[in-house]
Amino acid sequence: MTDLMFYLIGGIGFVTVLLGLMSIRDTKGTERGSPPGKGDHVIHVNYNSGGGGGTQQTSYKIPKDPQDYAKRFIPKDAPK
Repeated sequence: MTDLMFYLIGGIGFVTVLLGLMSIRDTKGTERGSPPGKGDHVIHVNYNSGGGGGTQQTSYKIPKDPQDYAKRFIPKDAPK
């Protein structure tokens, strides 16, 4: 009985690793995001609430440089 449990657990582990490797192989090259660099990404947001609310439009500028992006989250009065 213990041998059977050992082989079942080992088989489940093997199948799990195999499925993980296949998933990594199939999604290679489809990573999200963009490479770091100079300048900004501009994101345009259009929202229609329906009814009489109308449409709201706005734009956000997001720096491509990870360090500049991180600096936006530091409070202005933080010690340097």
